[in-house]
Amino acid sequence: MTNITMFSSSQKVAGQGVGSAYSELLRLMKTYLRNDFKIRVNDYQHPSDISHYHTIDPQFYLSTFFKKRGRKIGYVHFLPETLDGSLKIPSFAKGAVAKYVISFYKRMDQLVVVNPSFIPKLEKAGIDPQKVKYIPNFVSKLEFYRFSEAKRRQVRSRLQIQSEDFVIFGDGQVQKRKGIDDFYRLALENPQFKFIWAGGFSFGQMTDGYDRYKKMIERAPKNLLFTDIIPRAELNDYLNAADLFLLPSYDELFPMSVLEAFNTGTPVLLRDLDLYHSIIEGDYLPAQNYEQMNRAIQRLSQDSQCLSELAQKSLKAAHYYSEEHLSTIWRDFYDEQARLVGVKHES
Repeated sequence: MTNITMFSSSQKVAGQGVGSAYSELLRLMKTYLRNDFKIRVNDYQHPSDISHYHTIDPQFYLSTFFKKRGRKIGYVHFLPETLDGSLKIPSFAKGAVAKYVISFYKRMDQLVVVNPSFIPKLEKAGIDPQKVKYIPNFVSKLEFYRFSEAKRRQVRSRLQIQSEDFVIFGDGQVQKRKGIDDFYRLALENPQFKFIWAGGFSFGQMTDGYDRYKKMIERAPKNLLFTDIIPRAELNDYLNAADLFLLPSYDELFPMSVLEAFNTGTPVLLRDLDLYHSIIEGDYLPAQNYEQMNRAIQRLSQDSQCLSELAQKSLKAAHYYSEEHLSTIWRDFYDEQARLVGVKHES
């Protein structure tokens, strides 16, 4: 049996997609692949056939110089330029941070990206594209699933959402990159609708624009609720209670929040980023800017047929990005990596 050690500190910071992706992969391994691989977590003592690095901590970087780490796999959740608008990094330190990130990735024998658009960017940074594999994210149907209409009404009542309310829901860290300014402005200019944002400052005062966004939350209009960081079970409630999921991000890889919305059959409206085109094009309603988002929300609030069609697109996408489908992809990937270090499998 192949020995795999997972290295991650993503669980230390709540409310971020990296942690969700890591949790989902561990769940998949324990559910579908428990007879194929032996998994350890943050274990430096025992040798591994494969070491899979989910975060780029300095102690993880140092561990890559030891032979007992086996074949080293790196999960690429970001590039240096994607940190802008997320973390407040001093100008003098940005060059060093960028160099470290790329150096970490170059220490890997194999990289995994959740969006193929990152492959040419990694190549530009000096990484052989043949060493990069695209494997999409996924979410569990046990945690994110569609409610019956009766349960949906019950949940909306508990969340103090009126039957006539048209609810626009978004989630993620409160930061510029997530397009939180447009979400806020949409709420201000559409008092007839109810807006809910689930998420907070996962990195505290290190968040880019922390002071400004903290004041915005404190002064939010009555039709806009910021829930702060909430458990995943509550997130499923809010997604089912919503009429529309909106993520106005300016930069993403493969946001877990969109997959969670797909799983609940919630209609999805996204800022139309180029990187979405190769993974979920046709599964969501695109908007290029604030004006298009505003018009889309107003139109959808009056068009139940269009909302229903978008809900069906969400459910179709959820089926493709299901954990059952991805379990076969991960099994094949790990088996191939094991063969490259000489691990023999029983026939």
